[in-house]
Amino acid sequence: MEFEELRKRWNEVLDALLAADRVAWLAFFDARIAGFDGQTVRLDFSDSQKLGAAHEFSEMRKKQDALLISTIKEILNIDVEIAEQ
Repeated sequence: MEFEELRKRWNEVLDALLAADRVAWLAFFDARIAGFDGQTVRLDFSDSQKLGAAHEFSEMRKKQDALLISTIKEILNIDVEIAEQ
């Protein structure tokens, strides 16, 4: 899958994530896809910082990242890793 296709289908991933876990959806709904190299999805949360404090979910992030990864696999049928910039 290419970067542009992932970006175009991101809302499908978020919709499925919302159905699976609202807290995880809240953690990722305002993230922008900053890059994708075929393996790692880089997420940018800089827009979210305009309206409040930065995201700090260090303990919960592992669970939420795992759920996002499995949702991407389910919806887009690709294996990815998650990174933040």
